[in-house]
Amino acid sequence: MKEQKRSIRRNIKASVAALGAEERARLSEAVTAAVEALPEFDKAETVLCFWSLPDEVCTHEFCNRWHTKKRILLPVVVGDVLELRLFCGEERMAAGAFGIKEPVGEAFVSYAEIDLALIPGVSFDLDGHRLGRGKGYYDKLLPLIPAKKIGLCFPVQITSAIPTDSWDIPMDAVVTAK
Repeated sequence: MKEQKRSIRRNIKASVAALGAEERARLSEAVTAAVEALPEFDKAETVLCFWSLPDEVCTHEFCNRWHTKKRILLPVVVGDVLELRLFCGEERMAAGAFGIKEPVGEAFVSYAEIDLALIPGVSFDLDGHRLGRGKGYYDKLLPLIPAKKIGLCFPVQITSAIPTDSWDIPMDAVVTAK
């Protein structure tokens, strides 16, 4: 199973890189617009998102656009777990693990208050199974969050089937672009 996952990661990485920066930006706008059109997003007051890496659906503009209207939470790497913190604008962020910008401030631990969780992944399959980067950060976080979980990805990140482990939590939906 590990080799299968490695192979999927390798293939998806090449496919995403082949899109090019302009196409990733165009697709990212389409994905975030689709999220904004969801009734669950409209109703949500507290949204878990992520500060995207260059090979992920770009969420920077989305977070900046919405943080004054909704509580936007972002994960912060602390040791081998993800801690959630309130996003209060880019000026209140600092470089964290893996060179990812992370919000500064107190940890947010009221997981039951999260209305919607937007989750990154290397790949998703048609049943909502998610393949991450292999460190297990989201495997530890997702069981704590009762909210609806939506994976965000580019179309090339959809795989027919992802090998799963007993602890893997599928997404309730996956949003991509055309």
